[in-house]
Amino acid sequence: MLPGVGMDEMLVILVLVLVLFGSKRLPELARGLGKGMRELKKAADDVKKELDITDDFKRL
Repeated sequence: MLPGVGMDEMLVILVLVLVLFGSKRLPELARGLGKGMRELKKAADDVKKELDITDDFKRL
């Protein structure tokens, strides 16, 4: 879980999201969030690879 966020706070956030967006849009929002997280992880991995390659050239 997130640091500093307890079960009560998570429940309040979940209820607010449900009220604001409705139950029909929640799966769509979750899919979009998952896709965004995958893209962010891929971009971070690409940057990490690029930095490793650059570091290898500096050693030569």
